[in-house]
Amino acid sequence: MDQEEPTTLGKRSEPEPEAITAGGDTSSKPKKCRSAERTCVHEVAVPNSYISTKDESLHGTLSNPLHNGTMAKTYPFTLDPFQQVSIACLERNESVLVSAHTSAGKTAIAEYAVAMSFRDKQRVIYTSPLKALSNQKYRELSQEFKDVGLMTGDVTLSPNATCLVMTTEILRGMLYRGSEVLKEVAWVIFDEIHYMKDRERGVVWEESIIFLPPAIKMVFLSATMSNATEFAEWICNIHKQPCHVVYTDFRPTPLQHYVFPIGGSGLYLVVDEHEQFREDNFVKLQDTFIKQKLSEGSKGGKTNGRGGRGGSASGGSDIYKIVKMIMEKKFQPVIIFSFSRRECEQHAMSMSKLDFNTQEEKDTVEHVFRNAVLCLNEEDRSLPAIELMLPLLQRGIAVHHSGLLPVIKELVELLFQEGLVKALFATETFAMGLNMPAKTVVFTAVKKWDGDSHRYIGSGEYIQMSGRAGRRGKDDRGICIVMIDEQMEMNNLKDMVLGKPAPLLSTFRLSYYSILNLMSRAEGQFTAEHVIRNSFHQFQYEKALPDMGNRVSMLEQEVALLDAAGEAEVSEYHKLKLDLAQLEKKMMSQIIRPEMILYFLVPGRLIKVREGGTDWGWGVVVNVVKKPVGGYIVDTLLHCSPGSNDNSIRPKPCPPRPGEKGEMHVVPVQLPLIAALSKLRIYVPPDLRPLEARQSILLAVQELGNRFPQGLPKLNPVKDMDVRDSEIVELVNQIEELEKKLFDHPMHKIQNVDQIKCFERKAEANHEIQQLKAKMRDSQLQKFRDELKNRSRVLKKLGHIDADSVVQVKGRAACLIDTGDELLVTELMFNGTFNDLDHHQIAALASCFIPVEKSTEQIQLRSELARPLQQLQDSARRIAEIQHECKLEVNVDEYVESTVRPFLMDVIYSWSKGSTFADVTQMTDIFEGSIIRAARRLDEFLNQLRAAADAVGEADLEKKFAAASESLRRGIIFANSLYL
Repeated sequence: MDQEEPTTLGKRSEPEPEAITAGGDTSSKPKKCRSAERTCVHEVAVPNSYISTKDESLHGTLSNPLHNGTMAKTYPFTLDPFQQVSIACLERNESVLVSAHTSAGKTAIAEYAVAMSFRDKQRVIYTSPLKALSNQKYRELSQEFKDVGLMTGDVTLSPNATCLVMTTEILRGMLYRGSEVLKEVAWVIFDEIHYMKDRERGVVWEESIIFLPPAIKMVFLSATMSNATEFAEWICNIHKQPCHVVYTDFRPTPLQHYVFPIGGSGLYLVVDEHEQFREDNFVKLQDTFIKQKLSEGSKGGKTNGRGGRGGSASGGSDIYKIVKMIMEKKFQPVIIFSFSRRECEQHAMSMSKLDFNTQEEKDTVEHVFRNAVLCLNEEDRSLPAIELMLPLLQRGIAVHHSGLLPVIKELVELLFQEGLVKALFATETFAMGLNMPAKTVVFTAVKKWDGDSHRYIGSGEYIQMSGRAGRRGKDDRGICIVMIDEQMEMNNLKDMVLGKPAPLLSTFRLSYYSILNLMSRAEGQFTAEHVIRNSFHQFQYEKALPDMGNRVSMLEQEVALLDAAGEAEVSEYHKLKLDLAQLEKKMMSQIIRPEMILYFLVPGRLIKVREGGTDWGWGVVVNVVKKPVGGYIVDTLLHCSPGSNDNSIRPKPCPPRPGEKGEMHVVPVQLPLIAALSKLRIYVPPDLRPLEARQSILLAVQELGNRFPQGLPKLNPVKDMDVRDSEIVELVNQIEELEKKLFDHPMHKIQNVDQIKCFERKAEANHEIQQLKAKMRDSQLQKFRDELKNRSRVLKKLGHIDADSVVQVKGRAACLIDTGDELLVTELMFNGTFNDLDHHQIAALASCFIPVEKSTEQIQLRSELARPLQQLQDSARRIAEIQHECKLEVNVDEYVESTVRPFLMDVIYSWSKGSTFADVTQMTDIFEGSIIRAARRLDEFLNQLRAAADAVGEADLEKKFAAASESLRRGIIFANSLYL
C-alpha cells in the first residue's frame, strides 16, 4: 500500500509509539461510555506521527475526549453519553462520525456544530441527500439560528448566510468550481451519510469528501452501520487528520415486535423489549399457518390470504382490523408502511368507517388545510388530488408517498407532527430524514420488489422503518407489527428483526461529468487517478488485501500439514466411487424406460431423485400419472425445506444440515430424474393432507438410513427386475465388479472418514487458494485505470477532449451538466437538433433526460415531438455504439431505453404551452407528485443547459433554454414549499 495506514486508538492491537503520544490510551478494547444501558462505543482513527496539541485539562485526550469549557449551545434535557462524547470531539475541532438509531438524537450533535460555527464566526454547510429534507432542515435551523440559507437545485435563499443548507450535489458542484464560499467554511455536516451506498448517487458523497480542503472538519451522521471504524480510517487516510467514531445501538424507547398472520387472528410477540427472540410464540405462529392450510385443504381450495401485498379483500380487511385494534388500545399514532404507492392509497381509502379526530381537531385540520392551499392558484385548489384529501385528513387518516402533490405531502408531515394525523399510510421514504416518530409501526408485507426480485426486507431497512416506533419521552415502548402472508423460516425473521446493520460499501464509479471536470481544473493535484486512488472503494479493497494474503498463507500451511501419507490410496478409493457412480447413472438411463420401470414404481417404493446437480435424497412413490404430453409423472414424497408448502413456491430440497427439520411434500418427478430404485418399500397412509401423516413417513425413511449406513439396498435389474437386455446385463456385471473392488479396498474396510475428509479438505483448500490469488492479482486500481482509459477514448472520439486530453468547447459544455446524460445532451447541442426546435419542443425533448417512472400507457406523440424524439434516440444509439467500440460494457438497446424516457413529453409540451395542471394530469397515469418532481428537475436541467450554452458562446440556444425554463415556472408545479 502506498499510503500510511491510520492507527485506530482503542481498537485492535496496541498503537505505535507516535500514536500513543497522540492519544495516550493503549487499551485494546474500544472505550465504552456507560450510563445504565445507554452505552456508546468511542474509537478514533489517528494518522501516524500525529501529535495532539490540545489542552488535556480542557479537552481530554484523543482516546478520551472531554469538554470542560463553556458550551456553544445548551439543551433543555440531559445529553446521552454518545451526545456528550460527540460534542467533546467537536470542541477538539476534530471530525466525527456519529452512528446511531433513528430517533436516538443525532440532530443535537449537528446543531451543536452549527452553534460552534456561529460562536467562532465561521461558516458551516449542512448537506442532505434530498431536496425535501433540505427544505425541512432549513426550516428547523432557521427557527433557532436565523442566519441560515438554502441552496437546492430549484431554490436559492440567502446564499451568503453563515449556515448554508444544501443538497450534496450542490456541494460537489461548488468544490468542482472552486467556490470562494469554501474558504470561509470550518465545518461540513453530512446528514444520512449511509446514502453513500446508493448505486446511482453514492459517488457524489465520495467525491465531495475527497475534494474537501483538509482545513475543513466534517460531521457525519448515519444510521447504525457495522463498519463505522473502517469509514473513519478512510477519512483519516485521505485528509491526514483524526476522525472519531461514536457508535450507539441504544434505543431511547425500547421496541416490541409482533407478527400478525394474514387471514389468522391475534398478534404474536416474537421479539420483546429486551431484544429476546420468543421461539415459543414463533412456533405458535407457525401452527396457525398449518391450521389455515388444513382448513383450506378441507374446503377444497386455497383462499386468497395474500392480500396484505395486493390490497385484496382479505389483506384490506386485515389491515382494517389491525388499525381498528390499535385505536381501541390507544396505540396511535401509527405509521402503516407499504412498498407500493397505489397500495398506500387503497389501504387509506378502505378505512372509510374509521374516524379518529374530535370535532375540535377536525376544525383545526380544516383551518390548517385552507391556509396551506392558499399558496396555490384558484384553479389548482379544486384539483381532485387536493379536494379528496380533506375529508380523509379530518378523520385523522393520511397518505404519504413520493407521488403526492408536494403541498399535500408537506401538509401531511406538519399535521402528523402536530398529532392531528393518527393513522399514516406511507411508503418507506417516510422513514428517511426528519424525525417524525409514532407509537406504533405496521409493515403490511415482509417482501419488497427491488427492481430485480421480490426479496425479504433487509435488516438495515427494517431498522430504519421500525425506528419510527416509540416517541422519546412520550411512550414507554414502541410497537412494531409485521404482517406476514406465508410461513417464514425462523432465521429469516430473526435476521430481519435482530440482524446487524449492514456495512457501508462503496458504490464508486467514474462518470464523464467527473472526468471532464477533473481534466478542466487548473490544479494538477485533483486528477481522475487521484480520485480513484483516494476513493472509499479503493481503500476497502486495499484494506482487504492483507486479510486475503494471510488467508492464503494459512491455507498453504494447512495444505502442507495435511498428511500426505496414504494420499494415493485415498485418491484411488475416491476414483472407484466416481467410476461406480458413472456406471450406475448409465444403467439407470437404460432402465427408466416405461416398459421396464413402471411395474416397480408402486406406492411405498423408495426411489433416489437427482435433478441436475441437486440431490433430493430418497423419496417415497405415492402414485404414477400418465400425461397426454410429456410421458409419465411419479408423484413422490420428498424431504423439502420448511416453507416449501405454499402453492406459489416451488419446493426446494431440505439441505442435509444437522438439526434441520424439513417437511415431506408430494413433488411431481419425471422418470429421467430417478437416480436409483431401492428394494425397500414402506406403508403410505391413504390421506397425506395432515402434516403428521407425511412426517411419520419422513421418520421411517430416516430410520432406514440409520439401519443401512452403507446405503439402502438397490434393485438388481437382472436378479430382481428380470431384465434380459445384453447391454444392461454387461453394465450390471461391471457394477458388481467395481463394487467388489470398492468393498475390498483398505479404505473401505477402515472407513477412515478422517483420511477421506483430509483428502477432500486439501482439494477444497487448494481451490480457495487459487481463487484468492486470482482476486489479489485482479487489482481494483487497474480496473478503474482501464475504465478511465476507455472513457477518455470515448471523449476523444466525440470531440470533448483533444489528443493531449485538453478539454475542448464541447467538453466545457458537458462539465456543467450533471442532471441528464452529459454526452448525449451535448451531442444534441452541437449537432443542431435543438436549433430547429422552438422552446416548447425543447422543454418536451429535454424531459426525456429526467428519470421518471415508466408509464404503462402507449405513447402517441404528435408530429412536432416524434421527429425530435427519433433524432434523440438515434444520437443515443450512436453514443452507445462508440462506448461499446471503446471496450466499455454497454448494451446498446438498454442504454437507449434507460437514457431516453419519453413518458412525459406530451405532458411537458402541453404545460409549456399553457395547459392547466388538471388537464395535463389527465394525459398520463403517472402520479401528480412525480410530474411535479420531474418538471422541477427539468427546470434545473434547462438552467444547466443555459449555463452550458452561455459558456460556449451559443447566445441563441441560451435564450431558447431560458424561455423553455420560464414556460414551466408557474402554478402548482412551482408553488412554494410550506417549509420555506
